[in-house]
Amino acid sequence: MKWTKEHLQSLKRTGKIRDFTCAEPEKKSGRAKYGNNKVEWQGLKFDSTKEYLRYRELLLLLKHGVIGQLRRQVPYELNEGGTHSYKYVADHVYMMADTGETIVEDVKGHLTVVYKKKRKLMKKLFNITILEV
Repeated sequence: MKWTKEHLQSLKRTGKIRDFTCAEPEKKSGRAKYGNNKVEWQGLKFDSTKEYLRYRELLLLLKHGVIGQLRRQVPYELNEGGTHSYKYVADHVYMMADTGETIVEDVKGHLTVVYKKKRKLMKKLFNITILEV
């Protein structure tokens, strides 16, 4: 039996229950800050449609042996031993099959000031140049 608001109200009217509360589903706020749309696919969550589509491309490249060791949402600690945690999370990290080079990739629609700072720290601390797609 499905417990609808109307069904609960009829049970209350007939005296079978005393009271009830119905939790309303959370309403999504208007537009995202940068106009992105979150996507969920096969249990994976993506911050944007662009990031989701890029992941699907990378899966094809992985399937055809062009890349290997594909990972998503890879964290890098940028302030190790500091008083505050400062992390950068790469959207995709993978290895090129022909050269063995590790690629750290970020899918960006908008370059924020914070991201630019993290990009510089990645280069300084790990000598990693982030590929922006």
